[in-house]
Amino acid sequence: MLSQDDLKQIASKGISEEQIKNQLDEFKTGFPFLRLEAAAGIGHGIMALTDDECKQYEAAWENYKEQGKQIVKFVPASGAASRMFKDLFAFLDADYDVPTTDFEKHFFDGLKRFAFYDALDKACLNNEGKSVCDLIADGNYKAIVANLLESKGLNYGQLPKGLLLFHKYDDGVRTPMEEHLVEGALYASSKGKSRIHFTVSHEHLHLFKSMVEAKLGYYSEKFNVDYDISFSEQKPSTDTIAANPDNTPFRTEDGKLLFRPGGHGALIENLNEIEADIVFIKNIDNVVPDRLKGDTVLYKQVIAGVLVTIQEKVFEYLNLLETGNYSHEQLESIIRFVQNDLCCRKQDIKHLEDAELVIYLKNKLNRPIRVCGVVKNVGEPGGGPFLTYNHDGTVSLQILESSQIDKSNKEYVEMFTKGTHFNPVDLVCAVKDYKGNAFDLPKYVDKTTGFISSKSKNGKELKALELPGLWNGAMSDWNTVFVEVPLTTFNPVKTVNDLLREQHQ
Repeated sequence: MLSQDDLKQIASKGISEEQIKNQLDEFKTGFPFLRLEAAAGIGHGIMALTDDECKQYEAAWENYKEQGKQIVKFVPASGAASRMFKDLFAFLDADYDVPTTDFEKHFFDGLKRFAFYDALDKACLNNEGKSVCDLIADGNYKAIVANLLESKGLNYGQLPKGLLLFHKYDDGVRTPMEEHLVEGALYASSKGKSRIHFTVSHEHLHLFKSMVEAKLGYYSEKFNVDYDISFSEQKPSTDTIAANPDNTPFRTEDGKLLFRPGGHGALIENLNEIEADIVFIKNIDNVVPDRLKGDTVLYKQVIAGVLVTIQEKVFEYLNLLETGNYSHEQLESIIRFVQNDLCCRKQDIKHLEDAELVIYLKNKLNRPIRVCGVVKNVGEPGGGPFLTYNHDGTVSLQILESSQIDKSNKEYVEMFTKGTHFNPVDLVCAVKDYKGNAFDLPKYVDKTTGFISSKSKNGKELKALELPGLWNGAMSDWNTVFVEVPLTTFNPVKTVNDLLREQHQ
């Protein structure tokens, strides 16, 4: 099935022949659905903190930051903005010339409120010889959209989301990348240093670097911090092979194998190479203007405080177990912590001999930890917090996407649809063990949680394979804690008209 040329192409990406064979087998067998115990809820896997508890955890984080630990803000930023403008691309191709759909009308009604309006107006003057207002008066709406999306104008249809103008201020406008620089200074800096890492696509790397170079001095002075900004790209070795509907390798017109990016789960490799004690993870588009940053900053510090408090207890227990000098009561205390605080349960734990019990507890304690902010479910897309059965028979907390749930199981579908919360990618992670060594994060991936989707290439149908998602299966074997955070901390931008929402004005 694979020729010598195929094997050379595979090797050039740093992928083994065995990996390709495994991926082709996965197309044939699919991925198993997860076995669920229940949707997580308040008091059942999700912490709801009082104001006093929030203050305590905020203080715990402030204290931790003074210890000189490495803190990094990790921002997946490789996504292109093209999906934001799907409706406007459709307008350009439509057989009518004036705004007709509700989306189109809303866009043009709010045009002057967008942060990119002045830049768009300038592009229209340069390319059309007329301002936006003049073009609207002429009924030439499509010229405005073309200047927004196409390379002759702002080229927003091809740029990464992180480099679009999102928010207006008295002293200028900001991109999401800049808003993350601000956030990094406000909650993820330590001893005057703010480290931020962006994962970007190769084609946009130079644009990100140019913007950082242009803007860094301003924000460094504004917030009195020294920034350490780094970038990485998704590794070619994490690409996955595409398949035909009959599960044979899909080939391009020149006979070569087609590879596709493996999805955000591929970024576990990038995360694994970050030198850090604590890592904040947040999507590029979930940012708000300064006037609304209060809750974001507060609750980022709160969930970080929860994380370092839990980690301190984990390290204390692991050091105790390593001494071999502990009482039965102390073992009972550790069991309660694992079951109640980490929500990791084993039904037959009472049947384990002490030696077996200690091995079990060490294994469950000595792994990466993540605290995830979850918000009340208001129908936005996002992974849901669940109590899920693991391969070893234990039950633990996981973030699941709908694709991981068996839709033929009415009980599971009801759990998902009636879930009270969802995760908006609001994570703080501890990635070193109790001896100060970095965990090898790919070892904690559940490789059976990938996803197969239908795509097309040049009109031909194909199957695409996505790796276990970064905050789903890629972190399956981490210790997970869920904390309820306010909905005000979740303001994603999925379409351009989302920028007209009050939260982005």
